[in-house]
Amino acid sequence: MNQDDFFSIWAPRLQSVLRIIVGGVFLQHGTAKLLHMPHVASFDSVQLMSLIGFAGALELVGGFLLLIGLFTRPVAFILSGEMAFAYFMAHGPRNLLPILNGGELAVVYCFVFLYFAGAGGGPWSLDERGGGRSQRLMRRTRVDASRDAPPMPVGHRRRFPGFTEQADENAKRQP
Repeated sequence: MNQDDFFSIWAPRLQSVLRIIVGGVFLQHGTAKLLHMPHVASFDSVQLMSLIGFAGALELVGGFLLLIGLFTRPVAFILSGEMAFAYFMAHGPRNLLPILNGGELAVVYCFVFLYFAGAGGGPWSLDERGGGRSQRLMRRTRVDASRDAPPMPVGHRRRFPGFTEQADENAKRQP
């Protein structure tokens, strides 16, 4: 087995491992804010209907869903937005650079979640195993490169320079 085979086999699995670890650690932020486990003194007076309470609810539910890999793409997209919002609300006003304003973790979470929003949860997720509604929706959005693209309508040929007359003829032959 060469090096490329090794990495191509393990890349999706490590994507799942990353999702599980990040989801579990992110879940701890939600449990600390709302369930007070582990106890963090600064979260003692957090109320559910406050901004930090709402963030805690997103972290609790979103962290759990990421941990099990259910609805990974939409959840990760929402959590990425939460972390961008948290960075610009809590850290950004102190200083522009994350190293100087304490926002490194918010930036890393934001872009890791953005990665999962685009790439999915990997093979060890309920999204991949379930085959339920979320799986059917994901299948519909995937691009099948083996099929030809449908022909462009006649009036739109000038806007799309890659359109050829051959595609129009192929469309006429198809039933």
